[in-house]
Amino acid sequence: MQTLVVFSHLRWNFVYQRPQHLLSRLAQRWRVIFIEEPVLKAGHNGLERFEPAANVQVWRPHVTGDAPGFHDDHLPALQRMVSDAMTEDAVTDYWVWFYTPMALPLATDLSPRGVVYDCMDELTLFRHAPRQLVQRENALFKMADLVFTGGPSLYAAKRHRHPSVHCFPSSVDAKHFSQARGEHPLLADIARPRLGYCGVIDERLNMDLIDGMAQRHPEWQIVMVGPVVKIDAASLPQRPNIHWLGQQSYEDLPALISGWDVCLLPFALNDATRFISPTKTLEYMACGRPSVSTSIKDVVEPYGHLVSIADTPEDYTAACEAVLARTGEEQAAHAAALSKIVARTSWDATAQAMGELIAAADQSRVSTGKVLAPHSAANAPTNVESAPLHLAEVAPGAASSVLPAAATATAAKRASAA
Repeated sequence: MQTLVVFSHLRWNFVYQRPQHLLSRLAQRWRVIFIEEPVLKAGHNGLERFEPAANVQVWRPHVTGDAPGFHDDHLPALQRMVSDAMTEDAVTDYWVWFYTPMALPLATDLSPRGVVYDCMDELTLFRHAPRQLVQRENALFKMADLVFTGGPSLYAAKRHRHPSVHCFPSSVDAKHFSQARGEHPLLADIARPRLGYCGVIDERLNMDLIDGMAQRHPEWQIVMVGPVVKIDAASLPQRPNIHWLGQQSYEDLPALISGWDVCLLPFALNDATRFISPTKTLEYMACGRPSVSTSIKDVVEPYGHLVSIADTPEDYTAACEAVLARTGEEQAAHAAALSKIVARTSWDATAQAMGELIAAADQSRVSTGKVLAPHSAANAPTNVESAPLHLAEVAPGAASSVLPAAATATAAKRASAA
């Protein structure tokens, strides 16, 4: 196998998160072709290509239509673009990797050696999730050779749906986040104490917590870093001590986070956050900074002894007050404990483990001779619970709406995500 062909609802140059971390590392082993959702309302259909990292090529379709995401209206044009580009680049020996089941119909004419589903979020619970998502995810589970999940909660929810599900929680590039040198210029005119958040700003955040802290402590400076998506920016709380800095580059995050006295994980407790495993938890830790989170399961269970947990505006504010009141000795001891946690994981190790699973599954197909007819319906067992389906068996279905947020991101630099 030479290539990973990836279908994603997220843009490569949106927030820098799980897909970029993993695929930039797997690109050291295989070529990666990262196919994004289409850009809408273009003057003509066409395929933009660029190389954001070594051995990674992004294919960004542009379509004339205005239906968001991998909508059925775009499928004929998208299939032609992908087919022509794969022929032009001689992509013949590959696995397919899905981040969104909505792209499944786009791959019906492909013949991969194998299929991976990296389920990093429970997309069916996100705002504006398309009604076809459940149906297509069911088909993807029947077709995939391997399923990866983005955290323990998702693993628990998905592990009974496929015979080969593997839990790969969010990790961290500790070296990147330990390299902060000096204060970031954006913080120069912001007084202390500073309480900060970085990541996507959407329906997953509890704005009452942000507003409540700012109201109770006008001397606190609340620093919010990240793009606003799927919600009206006009609805964000506006106070003199709340600073909305927008999306910043991944390279700038260590200096920003290191300049905060308390790091915030102010997530709402709703359907969209039920299964999240926030990447920023370990990024905050890698900077040696204390955090306060709401009771997100994948934060509480592994890190609740080191991350303060509170849910109401009153309790969340009190938890931040307690962190700010720590002595220098207590701060140093806490930072040392965080360092031990960070040392146990890395994106390098996660990508290596995923790569080994793919290589082993690929070798198994070679050994059984199945690689000559990938996912052939004629060779498939009758037990659909364990047998991969042929891609062409997946009906496109009607798609009235698709995840729109990431599709509209146009940030030129990569940044950290939720």
